[in-house]
Amino acid sequence: MDRYQSHRSLLLKLLSAVLVFGAWEVAGRIPVSYAFPTFLESMAALARMTFDGTIFVAYAETLKPLLIGIVISAIVGIGMGLWIGLNLKSEWLFSPIFVVMQAAPLAALIPILVMIYGIGLTSKVFVVCIMAMPVIVLNTSGAVRNTPASLTQMATSFLAKDRDILLKVIIPAASPIIFSGLRLGVSAGFIGAILSELKITPTGVGDIITYSRSIADYESMYAAIFSIILLAVLFLNLLEKLESYLFEGNDRGYVSD
Repeated sequence: MDRYQSHRSLLLKLLSAVLVFGAWEVAGRIPVSYAFPTFLESMAALARMTFDGTIFVAYAETLKPLLIGIVISAIVGIGMGLWIGLNLKSEWLFSPIFVVMQAAPLAALIPILVMIYGIGLTSKVFVVCIMAMPVIVLNTSGAVRNTPASLTQMATSFLAKDRDILLKVIIPAASPIIFSGLRLGVSAGFIGAILSELKITPTGVGDIITYSRSIADYESMYAAIFSIILLAVLFLNLLEKLESYLFEGNDRGYVSD
């Protein structure tokens, strides 16, 4: 049954991709806009940039702030989320801050970051963190708060220590929502990394997008955008595999019961 579900899921994903890329190809051939190339033209441009190494040089720049920002956001975000979820006073104090961070228009904050930290790596890492961390913190704290009280009470009745309750009861129970927050945070981090390259300094993939648009090389522009989406999907699938490995055999549904 599991193998059947896996094959069915893969088939549906492939079918979805075929529909999207087919619609892209048709829209490009109509065309809906002179600045909208076909899917095949964009993939030809992506292949060209791959073979001449342009895309790899670009991602060497883009991945620096992205990976640093995601790692910082994951470590600090999960830690803060656990603390906020376990402590009612800290929830009242810090949760509104992350809600405001999540709702704040990032484009308006970027000039302030540039004034404070310049146009280098630090500003770009901050942009990624501002995008990714609030999602991770709020999902983690919500997951911890909604851990069924019956589980913690049962552990307490068996004289479990606070550390054991946290590591063996609360975190496994909250793990589905925590990893959902991580996946959303990674997605937001990708947006932040590209936005920082477009708004701060045109480097990496952002430079390809900006330059290609300026010379009307729309095939390369869409190819770069497609590569970002593809890499984000790969990251998200890697997180999903990691979640399945770490919590194999764990009941994935009882947090919301």
